[in-house]
Amino acid sequence: MRGPSSSHSAASVRIGLLIHDLCGGTPDVVELDYDTQGSLATTHESQGTDMGLYGGLLGWPADDARLATSPTVIRDSGTTIEVRKSTLNDPHPNTYRIHVRRGEEAHNLIALSTGGGMIEVIEIDGFAVQLFGDYATTLLHVEGDASAIVDALNERDDVDAVVVSGANPSLVVVSGQKWVDDETIEDLRSHGSVGTVRRLRAVLPVLSRQDMSVPFSDSGELESSPLLATAPLSDWAIAYETERGGVTEDEVLRQAGHILEIMRRGVETGLAGTEYEDRILGWQSGRFAELAEQKSLLDGGLLNTMITYVTALMEAKSAMEVIVAAPTAGSCATFPGALLATIDSIDADDVAAQRALLTGGLIGVFVTNRSTFAAEEGGCQAETGAGAAMAAAALVELAGGSAAQSLSAASQSLQNVLGLICDPVGNRVEAPCLGRNVTGAANALSCANMALAGYDHLIPFDEVRDAHAEVSRLMARELRCTGLAGLAMTPTAQKIELGLTRRGFN
Repeated sequence: MRGPSSSHSAASVRIGLLIHDLCGGTPDVVELDYDTQGSLATTHESQGTDMGLYGGLLGWPADDARLATSPTVIRDSGTTIEVRKSTLNDPHPNTYRIHVRRGEEAHNLIALSTGGGMIEVIEIDGFAVQLFGDYATTLLHVEGDASAIVDALNERDDVDAVVVSGANPSLVVVSGQKWVDDETIEDLRSHGSVGTVRRLRAVLPVLSRQDMSVPFSDSGELESSPLLATAPLSDWAIAYETERGGVTEDEVLRQAGHILEIMRRGVETGLAGTEYEDRILGWQSGRFAELAEQKSLLDGGLLNTMITYVTALMEAKSAMEVIVAAPTAGSCATFPGALLATIDSIDADDVAAQRALLTGGLIGVFVTNRSTFAAEEGGCQAETGAGAAMAAAALVELAGGSAAQSLSAASQSLQNVLGLICDPVGNRVEAPCLGRNVTGAANALSCANMALAGYDHLIPFDEVRDAHAEVSRLMARELRCTGLAGLAMTPTAQKIELGLTRRGFN
């Protein structure tokens, strides 16, 4: 993806793409309603919501090089956009209420950004739905009884799920690996009154399927295995990915290698020097790398390499370069920077590197199954906290540690960040984000070595994640990526934000 925040930039692209499909193109009129008690009301401009959403409405993907220009391009194309803020009492802080018109056609959509670029559409044109963007979806508006149409669809092998919302009229939501074709639509019209048909693309990189299953969903399910103390956690990660994605182990490793290449390019781009006008921090990674090479800094060994890589990745993100949100854009450097620095330090081969990436990914699965990645829901403990846990487990794997030790390292690292708030300076995902990504990497390195040395983590990882979720629920709105407390409200931060506003960036 490109952009400062996966919750804002990447998720909004995906929501915009679905609306683009719903309208059959870029809408002429866009009206956006954001809850004043949520996150989007205060951050939609500065953290990339506008950029991502408008790019999606134009039909551009999340890694498109044109994304930064989308607010200008969509308005120049003739689209009228109005952003309204009011008290809506939306339960989720990242709720999009979107009203669009294209020609004579009008649509309403309510969607959530749930963290790490994930989305959930909960309403379309007044019909309750539950869409995550993991299927090719066909929407059928039906007048009268829809039961015969549903029965006909359920008989088809290429249909994974059929859900009906409403009654006379109803919205029939058909999910599959591909859309319902025109020939089938004509056949369905013999079973009932099928009106408007809309086809929405799958916007997630890995699709779901009817027979999809996973071998486990929580780390506690692994504890009964006699191999936990001897086998690496990547064995379970590969088992999870092959079953979830319906792919082979070779395909899983190949995709892991591709992700590592993108991460590597991010480090290289950052170290080469980056510039971007709407940015607070300048280029710092090159200077740090130079001083470390000259032995002019305190001897941090591997940690200094991690700091270099983490800084480079954060700078690449802030310059709108392509990054991997692992788990989020705001924490795009903790796990990748620590991982790549360790890979280089020990000269790990490709397979070892790929397996370590998958180990970290599995920790991410465990986190999101019982807690959250989104700072808007859980502060920075949700983002760099999860990133540190992912990194700690991966570093243990690179050192030859067992699955039990990887889980121990993840537990300790997540314990260390409970309660960490999100208070971005100038409403930009730069400071204190850079420092928290760096300390997340240091946390991961420390906890990996502690786990390898047999330190007792005391609290199982599943229980730590439950505490993580509870702390998220108790955290005040002002401390969850709204820019309304903490460092964001210091006099210096206010001056920085005012300077950005005067330059036309807010």
